[in-house]
Amino acid sequence: MRPGTTGTLKAVFFLFASICAWYSGYLLAELIPEVSLSSAAYSIRSIGERPVLKAPAPKRQKCDHWTPCPSDTYAYRLLSGGGRDKYAKICFEDELLIGEKTGNVGRGINIAIVNYMTGKVTATQYFDMFEGDNSGQMINFIQSAPSKSLLFMVTHDDGASRLKEDAKKVIEGLGSKHIRNIQFRSSWVFLTAKDLQLPEEIQRESINHSDSARNRYSGWPAEVQIEGCIPKKTS
Repeated sequence: MRPGTTGTLKAVFFLFASICAWYSGYLLAELIPEVSLSSAAYSIRSIGERPVLKAPAPKRQKCDHWTPCPSDTYAYRLLSGGGRDKYAKICFEDELLIGEKTGNVGRGINIAIVNYMTGKVTATQYFDMFEGDNSGQMINFIQSAPSKSLLFMVTHDDGASRLKEDAKKVIEGLGSKHIRNIQFRSSWVFLTAKDLQLPEEIQRESINHSDSARNRYSGWPAEVQIEGCIPKKTS
């Protein structure tokens, strides 16, 4: 065979082999899903990489506490209102007793009464202290609480303008140290008990007064809150 003919045959064979290789690759790409190829490529890249350990999401605690209360205690959290649209909340044992979602929060002083022995809410009510004469009704509500009751009080908006002296005396008699200092739109929260002695170390009361130089909201101070764990066996 002539040398020229041999070179031509080699060139034709090489061209034919190239076309077959290209066509085989095309068929392979069509037959294998793109996702599988991508997964394979990712798996190859992942070889040798250090595994990423993710911390488990923190478990939600009762009343959104950061740490859980012991099993022999009641969890509580009181939050005053903030501004016109941030409503007050009273949470007890992870149940919202008063708040926007329950539809029973209002301007003034909001009160929830809980049976200490059973841990069940017995009554909730809010008393407008900006309009109307509601101090007397609030006194009756507080005094109607059965023995061995927990009482939770929070303000929303204004809890002072029409709060009368006799009502202040009743709340003061329950242990409040700030009720006489409450002012127009003060943020105030208070925990007390009837015929029960609560531990001295638990959070019971907090107040924040309206101050145009420091107010978080236009015309309103920042919210205040208290939270803690009430022992289920107390004197």
